[in-house]
Amino acid sequence: MSGHSKWATTKRHKAVIDAKRGKLFSTLSKDISLAARSGGGDVNFNTKLRLIVQKAKEANMPAENIKRAIQKGTGELPGMLIEELLYEGYAAGGVGLIIEVTTDNKNRAASEVRSVLTKHGGNLASPGALMFNFQKMGQFFISNDETTEEKLMEITIEAGAEDIKVDKEGFEILCPITAYYTLEQALTNAKIKSLSSEIAYIPSVLVPIEDAELASKILKTIEKLEELDDVRNVFANYDIDSSIELEP
Repeated sequence: MSGHSKWATTKRHKAVIDAKRGKLFSTLSKDISLAARSGGGDVNFNTKLRLIVQKAKEANMPAENIKRAIQKGTGELPGMLIEELLYEGYAAGGVGLIIEVTTDNKNRAASEVRSVLTKHGGNLASPGALMFNFQKMGQFFISNDETTEEKLMEITIEAGAEDIKVDKEGFEILCPITAYYTLEQALTNAKIKSLSSEIAYIPSVLVPIEDAELASKILKTIEKLEELDDVRNVFANYDIDSSIELEP
């Protein structure tokens, strides 16, 4: 995605997710349980869990929900077995999609993902068909009003940042997966809030999109996928021309 459209779509995506508060809580609960299952339920000794719990609190998720999710992960409370899955597919215009899923029913998840893609002019791809075009990295978006470029570089490079891209609206920071939680903690300690932060699939080859109708169709496909209860996130390799005015 190019500079202008990347910021525009990031803000649009955040607004869509924030509007679906119930879905956000469900996704956070699954992530908390998975983190507790893999690293234990004590936030003092499980960095991944601590940072996800921190995000849950920022989203005003009730403390009781957080506690229950941790206990399900550690086995103190009964719960469905949650699996993490990846699907690869295409949206309209040949845009590649990596679809992250957390689910207790992979047959249902696959069926729902396939249905959305088909309905919006896309299709599921075979495993490995698209993954070569994406690199898994930590990704942070930070607005200009949060910090200065000099301060941000000082904090993030020391914490393991690999690349800092400067835009008129803010900064995009990329880092290796191994540095993600260290970098997120460093930003938290510096009281710098991210517009969004996640372990993302960053495309190496982009598909240019210069038609407004096609851009709208691609973004609608992604939005509909992210409305599914089992879908955690969707990553795509589109590059929407900055002259296209995106709907809010």
